[in-house]
Amino acid sequence: MFAVLKTGGKQYRVQAGDLLRVERIAAQAGEKVQFNEILMIGGDAPVIGTPNVAGAGVQAEVIDQIKADKVIHYVKRRRKHSSQRTKGHRQKLTLLRVTDILASGADKSGVKEAIGTGSVSGFAIEAAAPAPKAAAKPAAKKAAKAEAPATEAVEGTRPANLLTEARGGKADDLKKISGVGPKLEGLLHENGVFHFDQIAAWGPSEIAYMDDKLSFKGRIERDGWIDQAKQFASEQE
Repeated sequence: MFAVLKTGGKQYRVQAGDLLRVERIAAQAGEKVQFNEILMIGGDAPVIGTPNVAGAGVQAEVIDQIKADKVIHYVKRRRKHSSQRTKGHRQKLTLLRVTDILASGADKSGVKEAIGTGSVSGFAIEAAAPAPKAAAKPAAKKAAKAEAPATEAVEGTRPANLLTEARGGKADDLKKISGVGPKLEGLLHENGVFHFDQIAAWGPSEIAYMDDKLSFKGRIERDGWIDQAKQFASEQE
């Protein structure tokens, strides 16, 4: 009789007396362990599990905890980083001798279950320890920031001549001003600026305020908006 068992993400076909090397399990040399994930029992009356065979098990004696042959992993990145790295790895294994194959009653045998140590690709995964209380401080700070009302510091003085809508329902073509395109004209409208005479009346404090609101530091003075606005406003009179 033989069995197909699963452990460490791999499947093994075993018979009583077989020597078996599996991914490391938590057991000492001389201990007896039992594998409970049995996918198939073969022999005169084969049984295939769905996915496991109910009540079946494979018992084995631990001979030693060993390591596999060293594997060299070499990575070289050309062109972009021109880096190279060499790593060596020896997979941790457990050497076993299969003693019994139980087609039924394994769930009541009382033998210690073979449980892996959680090694994946050669790196042992330890049980996650509870995070220290200090680790929660950044989250608490973020929550405090989220709860605090957002205050926007704006330089200068808000112009007193801002409007909620254009006078007479018709705004001036602010795109005539050098440096003002459709997008910037839309931002001016959102901030209550629709006419040349509004811009022409701004002083240094109002210019600083609008620079900050439009996120274009220095553009108003650099492009000469005030002088241009005064000219266009006088042409409309």
